[in-house]
Amino acid sequence: MSELKLENVSYIYPGATRKVVNNVSCSFAAGKVNAVVGPSGSGKTTLLSMLAGLDSPTEGALYIDGEPLAEMDLDHYRRERVSMIFQAFQLFPLLTVLENVAFPMELRGIETKDAQEPSRDYLNAVGIGPEKHGRYPANLSGGEQQRVAIARTLASGARVLLADEPTGNLDKANGQNVIDILKALAHERNYCVIIVTHDLNIAAQADHVWQMSDGVLTEQVAHQEVESN
Repeated sequence: MSELKLENVSYIYPGATRKVVNNVSCSFAAGKVNAVVGPSGSGKTTLLSMLAGLDSPTEGALYIDGEPLAEMDLDHYRRERVSMIFQAFQLFPLLTVLENVAFPMELRGIETKDAQEPSRDYLNAVGIGPEKHGRYPANLSGGEQQRVAIARTLASGARVLLADEPTGNLDKANGQNVIDILKALAHERNYCVIIVTHDLNIAAQADHVWQMSDGVLTEQVAHQEVESN
């Protein structure tokens, strides 16, 4: 089980005065899909960057399972505690599908031969069959590439999945397939899933919807409409 918690978190870019993220306090629990929506420039990307350990808050503190990120080895945190899913897939073009998925395990010191079978299992779990394991990313559709990216995320061992517009480059059907996979990971395997999205159809499927506006994060209730662009 993994939970991310923010306490009075703010962020100001060096040399600026405005708080891009403004005094945010919230929790993202395991077993739930969280959608963060809001207009461009509202602070969503900066919030995600702090959750990923890429930026540190100017004020306040972040915790994972009660441990303050400020006291952790952030390289280890990014390698094994949280994992990012990007709009542009970010697969290694010169590695096969299977090699892409095995890569995070090899970074953790697992021998290549020992990473093969788990990699196949992760790929099969997201609907990428054995006939495609030896292909290169360029030989896959966009939807298939994103599913490989999710399999690679699972191979990292991280229990917190941060998805930055994960369906932005996909058609409606493939986008829904990706969201269905993320929902299953949260509800059936107890991952903590946080999705930054402009797509209100995705937000409508989340367990919790958070509205970002001028750096302020507010949880929405069922009858409220969320703002995006």
